[in-house]
Amino acid sequence: MRLDKYLKESRLVKRRTVANELCDAGRVMINGKVARASKDVEIGDVIEIQSGERMIRAEVLVTDKPKTKEESREMCRIIE
Repeated sequence: MRLDKYLKESRLVKRRTVANELCDAGRVMINGKVARASKDVEIGDVIEIQSGERMIRAEVLVTDKPKTKEESREMCRIIE
């Protein structure tokens, strides 16, 4: 699944366009490297999102598209 779509589906970012903007600005990293919106996310990756003063680190647990709101909350595990 594409990074921008994953961020939206996992509810880490509210809208996909916001996810694209964060990636274009270099504020999203996967495993310590700046990632583009088109990068494929894999299970076990650690995503870091810098949004203003807030820093979010999450580990990818599932890459399949969620069917319900509860499933989308279980797509990743927040580290910090």
